[in-house]
Amino acid sequence: MRIIRLYALVALLLPCLNSVSAKQYQVESPSGKITANIDCGYEMTYSVSYDGKEILSESPISISLSDGTVWGKNAKVSKAMRESVENIVENPFGQSSHIIDSYNGLTLRMKGGWSVEFRAYDDGLAYRFASIQTKPFEIVAERADFNFSADYTATVPYVRTGSDDDMQSQFFNSFENRYTVEKLSRLNPRRLAFLPLAVDADGVTVAITETDLNNYPGLYLYNPDGTSSLKGKHAPYPTKTVDGGYNNIQSVVTETADYIARVEGPRTFPWRILIMGADKDIAASNLSELLAEPSRIADISWIKPGKVAWDWWNDYNIIGVDFEAGHNTPTYKHYIDFAADNGIEYVILDDGWAAGKGEDLFVLNPEIDLEEIIGYAGKKNVGIILWAGYRAFERELEKVCRHYSEMGVKGFKVDFEDRDDQLMTAFNHRAAETAAKYHLVLDLHGAYKPAGINRTWPNVLNVEGVNGLENMKWSELDSFDIIQYDTELPFLRQVAGPVDYTQGAMVNAARHNFRPVNNQPMAPGTRSHQLALYMILYSPLNMLCDSPSNYRKEQECTDFISSIPTVWDETIVLDGKMGEYIVTARRKGNDWYIGGITNWTPRDLTVDLSSLNLKDGAKMKLFTDGVNAHRNGNDYRSETTDVAPSDTLKVHLAPGGGFAAHIYGASTLTEKNNHKS
Repeated sequence: MRIIRLYALVALLLPCLNSVSAKQYQVESPSGKITANIDCGYEMTYSVSYDGKEILSESPISISLSDGTVWGKNAKVSKAMRESVENIVENPFGQSSHIIDSYNGLTLRMKGGWSVEFRAYDDGLAYRFASIQTKPFEIVAERADFNFSADYTATVPYVRTGSDDDMQSQFFNSFENRYTVEKLSRLNPRRLAFLPLAVDADGVTVAITETDLNNYPGLYLYNPDGTSSLKGKHAPYPTKTVDGGYNNIQSVVTETADYIARVEGPRTFPWRILIMGADKDIAASNLSELLAEPSRIADISWIKPGKVAWDWWNDYNIIGVDFEAGHNTPTYKHYIDFAADNGIEYVILDDGWAAGKGEDLFVLNPEIDLEEIIGYAGKKNVGIILWAGYRAFERELEKVCRHYSEMGVKGFKVDFEDRDDQLMTAFNHRAAETAAKYHLVLDLHGAYKPAGINRTWPNVLNVEGVNGLENMKWSELDSFDIIQYDTELPFLRQVAGPVDYTQGAMVNAARHNFRPVNNQPMAPGTRSHQLALYMILYSPLNMLCDSPSNYRKEQECTDFISSIPTVWDETIVLDGKMGEYIVTARRKGNDWYIGGITNWTPRDLTVDLSSLNLKDGAKMKLFTDGVNAHRNGNDYRSETTDVAPSDTLKVHLAPGGGFAAHIYGASTLTEKNNHKS
């Protein structure tokens, strides 16, 4: 929903205001910080400046159709329309409950039934194509070039599957990888990078992403010629798929068309976004949600965000019980008891509740009495979410949603999508619509970035597309890099929407002590680092990855995690530098929650709390790295102290460390505890 404060629209016939010539146009952000110049000559190009400094030189954009038409070549502008908008956008399941949507816009309507729209915000620039053509057509290619003005340093997540010799094979991927930091000219010319990625333009960070990605393939970027340019590429349209991949629950593309998308009628296409500014401003950006299509669900009262007790990461490692843990009814009842005892809203039954490899979601594991589990959970006010492989879920989508909704299931975690071609992006919106019909929430896994689906379908509470904590179960290389990755993803992947990173490990190891153990996993870094991630990362459906037994042994930390909201009224990124550290504050009601993390470099931080508008008499529960956390990641210190409105918080972060704080109303309690394991 939007509450309009100011709206002005002026339709201008050529020549238009602020144009340099009859074919050149300019649009500036409200403060004048960002300027885009658009040229409609032989090619349609745009360039972008930030505070007067050119960041992007002339960069061609176009869409080529199968009949030979090219939108953007010798473009004939029939009308130029300008608007200045300042809205307040309601965002009930977001990082802030209300977002200011302030921009200057320019729409160029072209002869031939197409247009290009630009919007300039103070923190970024976006553009998209649109068509009013009623007859179906095919898009052969979309050109999306980013010609940077110098050979800047880029931070990119390469696709880590497929062959350098066969770019087509790279489109089947899980959208998980660490970041590579390299000069633009030295990027691998035969390796695609998925979005978001970032470029450091000598102190101005530019994060590139897209949103409103529905029924259109996702954008990849690569540098084929060793210049300072990035060029776009899309997966071709699948014409034949077969069941295959992991456990035969994926859909593998075996034949493709010579086009990327089929268009059936009038539509807008995804926004291409450049988020620009200082690092902490990038991390605070809401452009992905602001530019997405508003909610299609009229009544959202049934959608319930919350935290999730999860079985898969900890491999059912519960102790002190009188049954053998595993895929069985007593185990899931135990997880339900843990959730109920700690105010956790959901339990996920991951892979194993359905028989075999989950190929048929209507054939249950004989060790599972699903009706009994759902009924037991309902009595304890805990919702059940079921894992489902993509192909089994897609094959009988309506039937699966209807049947399990009637049983009392609250949602599905859909896994192993591993594509973002047109058929897959269309499926996710169709799945969200069908799930909403039956009041089911969704968590999309093995999936591409959210790209606005969480605003359009707010029952999509979380999306993976992140190199999350699950990789700590098997990859030593990932484990050494993930602490660095943790300080990068808030500035990159998270700008595209919610992140299902699955934090919360209660076995924490200093760098020299970590090892991957699939069946009894641990996490590198410190306990306070894990706690801080619940504030650093935005996850409306937020996992507790460890076992009930480990959480019960660490009840103080469990109490803290269970108290943390998953959606917020206000978010402020207080400080940060990509790849080094970040400090994020989030408010729910009158309470503030603050998290800070560092990479493997120990760090002393001074955090200014004055921007939080605290009241006199406030108290702060603070978790910091223990004095020996550099030796044993489990070492942490907790204390409850008074905090004044003008206070600064000084904390020391161990290597891979962090801190977590909850600031709340006045209290006379003062306590200090030291914890060593």
